[in-house]
Amino acid sequence: MISIASPLIGDEEKQAVLEVLDSGMLAQGPRVKAFEDAFAQMCGVQHAIATSSGTTALHVALLARGIGPGDEVITTPFTFIASANSILFTGAKPVFVDIDPVTFNLDPAQVADAITEKTKAIMPVHLFGLLCDMDALLDSAARHDLAMIEDACQAHGAEYQGQRAGAFGTGTFSLYPTKNITSAEGGMITTDDDAIAASCRVIRQHGMRRRYYHDELGFNFRMTDVHAAIGLAQLGKLERFNAARNANAAYFNAHLRGVTVPTVPEGYQHVFHQYTVRVPEGRRDALMAQLQEHGIGFGVYYPVPIHQQTYYVNELGYDQQLPEAERAAEEVLSLPIHPALTEADREKIVATINAFMEAV
Repeated sequence: MISIASPLIGDEEKQAVLEVLDSGMLAQGPRVKAFEDAFAQMCGVQHAIATSSGTTALHVALLARGIGPGDEVITTPFTFIASANSILFTGAKPVFVDIDPVTFNLDPAQVADAITEKTKAIMPVHLFGLLCDMDALLDSAARHDLAMIEDACQAHGAEYQGQRAGAFGTGTFSLYPTKNITSAEGGMITTDDDAIAASCRVIRQHGMRRRYYHDELGFNFRMTDVHAAIGLAQLGKLERFNAARNANAAYFNAHLRGVTVPTVPEGYQHVFHQYTVRVPEGRRDALMAQLQEHGIGFGVYYPVPIHQQTYYVNELGYDQQLPEAERAAEEVLSLPIHPALTEADREKIVATINAFMEAV
């Protein structure tokens, strides 16, 4: 079976965990600090703040930027639901705009049109490892004095015009096992703003600036040293992992037939968290059955846009049509792209898809 994802955990990660266990310092400690410092350097920012998950990173980042009840945050409906749910957690309202059909990312023109007096932030999601059009989004944010909160949970090491994801505002990352690097579970917030960084650190640790003195309402969103040890070892392999993903993507782009392959605009550096193609209308289910029959993993990210999810429709009253997101949900198919793929795996994936597409 060729899996859709395959976390690569080696001797470095195992040894790092054993060293933490032997040290007796298991909670948030020196490994977390070392991981934060290294992650900040990777992104090209002054601060990185580790959290317990990508979702908690989003939640903390929103709170640190002052987002709360009565506010609106513009984001995409075509992403994992945690992006929008994190906005709800603060009491604010997600405002969905449609996506660009080529990149699957936010359409900047529609973002500009959706800004109201209640808008307090824009949350672009760098989907599948490709950054959004940050110049256009930053221009809208600057014109209306809006916070920029990047959901870079799928974009570790990705770049736009030479600048890395997480360096355009307040960045957030996931370190879930399927991501380009993992800490087994965890998240990271990145920023150049000293005050925002300080606020994030207080919020993630019960509102404490000084031990047992609680100045505000906070949460237990800390990362353990065990998780940080894994993440730190993985971070040292990120460039190699991303290079392998790009090599696999280049092979697929050159050889796949009958499906629409990903496009990387000029000035962007994709990191292919997912390699996502469009399958012609009505053929996806049959292609998935063919892949399954041949032992090839796949994923549909995401089959239901957030504005059509049951909770958002029935409980929150969302009732809108976003045709590009809805069409993408019916056509996208993600193929194995992880660094553990072999040449034989790539050839099998291509041969299976091309044979199917030629026969229909």
